[in-house]
Amino acid sequence: MPRGKYVNHKGRNRNFTNPEELEAQRKKDEEEKKWRKTREQGSDDDDDDEEGNEDGEEDDSDESDSGDENAKGAQSVIQIQNPNRVAKKSHRKVNEVDEDDEPQLTRREKEELEKQRAAAAYQKRHAEGKTAQAKADLARLAIIKQHRAEAAARREAEKKDKEAKTKSGAS
Repeated sequence: MPRGKYVNHKGRNRNFTNPEELEAQRKKDEEEKKWRKTREQGSDDDDDDEEGNEDGEEDDSDESDSGDENAKGAQSVIQIQNPNRVAKKSHRKVNEVDEDDEPQLTRREKEELEKQRAAAAYQKRHAEGKTAQAKADLARLAIIKQHRAEAAARREAEKKDKEAKTKSGAS
């Protein structure tokens, strides 16, 4: 028997869930989903029939039942009507969803897209030679080409001088 407030788990055997139990749980969940779908389809059909009600009390009772399932704390005992609270729908119908809606981007995602666009625009201007850095690079390249051309001309002149000396020295 361990002493103290907390139980030490060291040295104990591990407990694993049987694959059969996992499979049974999965099947049970699938059956629940099927049952819920059939119930929702049935309730959709019933709602169409009940639209002619005078009081509309049944619609309110349906909403309060769904709220009881998710209620936390005192909400399950006391019905709280907060006009500022907007209940989110957990599911939407296919015809309610717009296909053309773009997903809402966060501020960071928007900034990242803007950075990418700016970088692409800069690269395009740089390739066209319109940026200050591109102009400096082109000026540097022109100077290097000029130095190489001068060096090539010097080498060519030295070659000719050597050839002239060898011909004059040989004759």
